[in-house]
Amino acid sequence: MQQKTLSVLVRSLFPLLALPAIPALAQQSAPAEPPAGGDTAVQQVVVSGIRASVRSALSVKENSNSMVEVVASEDIGKLPDTTIAESLARLPGLAAGLDRGNASQIVARGMGERFIGATLNGRELASSEPNRAVRFEQFPSESLSGAIVYKTQNADLVEGGVATTIDLQTVQPLKYNGRQASLKADALYYPLAKDVDAQTVRPRLGGIWIDQFANRSVGAAVAFSYQKQPSIEERKNHWGFNEDHSADLNGDGKVDKTPWGFEDELKSGTNERSSVLGKLEWKASPDALITADLYFARNKIREPSVQHWTGDVGNWDGWQTGNYSNVDIRNGYVTGATVKDVSLTTHSTRWIQNMDNFAGGLNGKFNVGDWKVEADVATSRASRASQWADVRNTTANNGTLSWAFTGNEQQSYSYSQDTGNLATFGAPSLYIDNDGHVHDRLDSAQLSGALPLDLGPVSRIKIGARFADREKSYRQTTWNISPNNAAIPASAYTTINVPGYFPALMLNDFEGTVSSTFGPGALDAGGRTPTANDLLAGWRVKERTSALYAQADLDGEMFGLKYRGNAGVRVLHTSQTGEGMESVNGAAPTAMSGGASYTKALPSMNLIFGLDEEQKHQVRFSLARAMSRAPMDEMRASRQISMDTTPGSQQPLTGSAGNPGLLPMMANQADLAYQWYFDKGSLFSAALFYKQIGSYIGITTDTTTIGNRQAVITRSINGEGGHVRGLELVYQHAFTRLPAPFDGLGVAANWSYNESDIHEYTNDYPMEGLMRNNGGVTLWYEKNGFEARLSANYHSPFVRMPRWTAGYMAENGEETYVTANFSYYLTPQLQLRVGLDNITNQKVVYTQNANAYMQNVMEYGRRYNVGLSYKF
Repeated sequence: MQQKTLSVLVRSLFPLLALPAIPALAQQSAPAEPPAGGDTAVQQVVVSGIRASVRSALSVKENSNSMVEVVASEDIGKLPDTTIAESLARLPGLAAGLDRGNASQIVARGMGERFIGATLNGRELASSEPNRAVRFEQFPSESLSGAIVYKTQNADLVEGGVATTIDLQTVQPLKYNGRQASLKADALYYPLAKDVDAQTVRPRLGGIWIDQFANRSVGAAVAFSYQKQPSIEERKNHWGFNEDHSADLNGDGKVDKTPWGFEDELKSGTNERSSVLGKLEWKASPDALITADLYFARNKIREPSVQHWTGDVGNWDGWQTGNYSNVDIRNGYVTGATVKDVSLTTHSTRWIQNMDNFAGGLNGKFNVGDWKVEADVATSRASRASQWADVRNTTANNGTLSWAFTGNEQQSYSYSQDTGNLATFGAPSLYIDNDGHVHDRLDSAQLSGALPLDLGPVSRIKIGARFADREKSYRQTTWNISPNNAAIPASAYTTINVPGYFPALMLNDFEGTVSSTFGPGALDAGGRTPTANDLLAGWRVKERTSALYAQADLDGEMFGLKYRGNAGVRVLHTSQTGEGMESVNGAAPTAMSGGASYTKALPSMNLIFGLDEEQKHQVRFSLARAMSRAPMDEMRASRQISMDTTPGSQQPLTGSAGNPGLLPMMANQADLAYQWYFDKGSLFSAALFYKQIGSYIGITTDTTTIGNRQAVITRSINGEGGHVRGLELVYQHAFTRLPAPFDGLGVAANWSYNESDIHEYTNDYPMEGLMRNNGGVTLWYEKNGFEARLSANYHSPFVRMPRWTAGYMAENGEETYVTANFSYYLTPQLQLRVGLDNITNQKVVYTQNANAYMQNVMEYGRRYNVGLSYKF
């Protein structure tokens, strides 16, 4: 009786009513011993529950020859979160940039997505983004058994991640005992959807099946997931200020910088994600294991929205001064005013973004005498088709606009005319800007061999080779239609009223209305001629890489301390070609290309010193040279050139361009860490890292030579670099020694500090991705079939590139993201789950041009889910 009372008290630490206890439902399996040589694959043992996954993850971390962070499955098909991106964002030194309110691209050790390598089962992944960044939210928990985050380099790792390489791993069916299966069904609830007249509840389904056949010589696994998430948003954006052609508004003799304008948006759509994984293992003999696997994910985003734009307040050279009143000027910027005779446009828009990602391969592992030989062939494909369509109406008569955009998320405005009345606006026009397509193909082949040795401190040598061929391209088409007799009836619209926003007119049936108003093929790019700007925006980049590596595993004694680790070198050669179009003085675009080739040597060494016989106290040291390749879209050959054609003129050419000659960013780096594994599932760690980065890539005005003539071109270049350094602290503890029921408690906390002297060439921003502080705390409890987890993660402001345009940068404000998850086994097979996401309703705020008054404020709202899981 006393124990049950204490259990209720412990559960009250989490905002959930106590549930009656039932007997423990699953035995925790001890983590398997790591394979020879310290390879750090997540071990495919059957774990169950939070505590077991923590122990499994720490076992891999403790026995790894590299400095790693680990995400391990809590049960079959059950990672800690809905997608791997959310789990990665809570690891020490890592965070995530949000897309549509979801964790997506990873930031690590103060460095953005350009420094993050991503692999699936050790194979590099193609990407649906124009650069190289992988969207980690495309990998649901059902498809993965875990992830390894390599913070230090190994010679046998695929090159590309100066900050980290993240290896996502799928299940190995022959590692499981007997048939296992799990099914999940969830209802997702988004309260903010009520504001924008969207459906508030959507489904999520998932499952995994694993079995073995032919006397356990054949193993099979199939996993699937489906989620239709509301994609909703409330947003207000400041377009920036007229910095050099404004006028004095208050008579103090100083020029007052006026806004170019503003926009708001109410978005009401869906983000539909689905995936399937298939894997087959064949133990052909005691000396041969053949594995075939494939993974396919599809993401279909459809987002109707309504926006308002107003750009008639820039006061160019003072022409509107007489229309201004009630002016609020702060630090020379007009942050609020009333302006008469202002037009406004309403935009009923539709954005679609369909992404497909495929990865598959064939792997063979063989014992050939004393050699362990591994051969692997793989292919990865990614594509992205997107289109932004806009039915646009401008006010028939001008009105009066009042606003106050004073920073710190303070954004308010009003307009004298009724924006919820169609009669306020004139005839509609259709704009498609743009219909774009990305395609990425990546093929690779690898061969390696490992041989045990007894040669002094060398316990094993591993040699290998890899070849990769990649091609990525982009094309687009834009058009607009403005028939003289176009008209849309008021009945085609719904008026949306959200506090703080203009009343908004949204089309009920966007495609149907566009077809009836502008023609059946109005949204179809087929048969349309790309404009000159479309041709100049298109590009193709080809990249071929071959690599050789040799690595020795070490095991010995130094300074009276036992040590282990590895040392090796990876040598690679890459040839790249960028293609595109060139236009001189507005002439018709013509094809052009360029390229580069380079050879790099990447040495690395990792040493782990055991400070006691059990090696619970460890000092880890690493030295390496690493590289991250240039973004593929910046390697395009496209350029627009202006030139003075006056005979004899020596004026330099000017323009903008890609740079197919971009070389990778290189880094010399060192890591030092102390780790204390003081109990089961418990760790204290303190780590320092230092990276000296050269050839840093940024966009600037570059002086170069084109056709024997001097040119001043805005493009990406390999410029000066600098250092990135930081401190990481980690504390994890499972309180198993406390009296029941407190022995079910656990905590995981981490904090990191990052510093760099690298600045972007745009607005002298700090280096993209640099979070000076980030960290989080997770409290968890597991006892008698009940599990609860409460997490809070924080990061300080950091610079990011939130759009396709590489030159567009903004500061992402500080954020604290709070989530909670609860589950309870109703029976030994049936589990009830409840999730609360973004509990504090954290908004995403971009500040542009380092100007505190220029903010883009986005709200995605709180999110909840209730679901059931059933294990077979």
